[in-house]
Amino acid sequence: MHDVLEELYRRWSAGETVGMGTVVATFSSAPRAAGASMLVGEDDSVVGSVSGGCVEGAVYELAKQVMAERTPVLQRYGVSDDDAFAVGLTCGGIIDIFVERVDRESMPELPELMESVRQGRPVAVVTTVEHTDAALLGKRLLVWPDRVVGSLGSDRIDSAVVDDARGMLAGGRTGTLHYGPDGQRRGEGMAVFVNSFEPAPRMLVFGAIDFAAAMAQLGSYLGYEVTVCDARPVFATKSRFPGAHEVVVDWPHRYLKKEVDAGRIDSRTVITVLTHDPKFDVPVLELALRLDVGYVGAMGSRRTHDDRLRRLREAGMTEAELKRLASPIGLDLGARTPEETAVSIAAEIIALRWGGGGRRLADLDGRIHSEQER
Repeated sequence: MHDVLEELYRRWSAGETVGMGTVVATFSSAPRAAGASMLVGEDDSVVGSVSGGCVEGAVYELAKQVMAERTPVLQRYGVSDDDAFAVGLTCGGIIDIFVERVDRESMPELPELMESVRQGRPVAVVTTVEHTDAALLGKRLLVWPDRVVGSLGSDRIDSAVVDDARGMLAGGRTGTLHYGPDGQRRGEGMAVFVNSFEPAPRMLVFGAIDFAAAMAQLGSYLGYEVTVCDARPVFATKSRFPGAHEVVVDWPHRYLKKEVDAGRIDSRTVITVLTHDPKFDVPVLELALRLDVGYVGAMGSRRTHDDRLRRLREAGMTEAELKRLASPIGLDLGARTPEETAVSIAAEIIALRWGGGGRRLADLDGRIHSEQER
């Protein structure tokens, strides 16, 4: 729903009705991740995608049906189905798509959801996508760390699901949970989809150089909230880094310490140190490598790397801490330009996040996507 939320709210506010299909589970090499959504309007318009083009036609027809009949449907598409090739899912994957009618009556809580998302407050949308009682299909909860709006049908169900949903929200995870019909922990007959909305992960780019401009642009494109920081005001200007959300003039280690103390650094944060100058990069790396963050990388030649490690060891860094450093930064793509280098850095970040090996898919056998949890 993330990718269509603004459009959904616009149409909701205008009093329109839409059919919304959402990927709630994926298996094998599915083309889109859980949470991807597609809207079908009363005017036959389409916004978003649930399969990168594979099954959009089938979901479009189903959404029109659901809008007319007002009954949600959980539909599976994949190679195990006789009609898999007919609908176009030829990639070898399987996806479960929940299709529902959305209007002011069925989703009165949408304004609260929008307010939280726009203000960067974490919230999870929990929807019943499978149940032995058809009357409970589409029931919805909004779950914040400190409150809940809505109900899935009973206090017992709500109690079980809210605890689990908060755990998923804290970890930034989206996916399907299974219960017995009344929320029993070990049972079958009920499935809920937890769609976590959390503030965008942060990317801190230290060093106001041309490579940083390319990195900021690509980081923003990948969904990061990008900050470029450099101690030199003549270089750290917004006009030089239009792709960044924020440009800060400060010493890198001092800025990072402030952000840590303010609680704005978490396990999803990505830190790239592109300064090439030990007086800047050693102090910030000494702090960064001791934080619970998703990635720490530093740019430089092999000689710069060796000198950097020597300085960090002299500063008291352990070998375990130094092992967390991605240096020289990026994957071996043969990159030359700032833009190509940014791609190599982004590729390394993606590979480490999802457990990829960074090799050519054409040279590998087996699954394209790893089974690592999203």
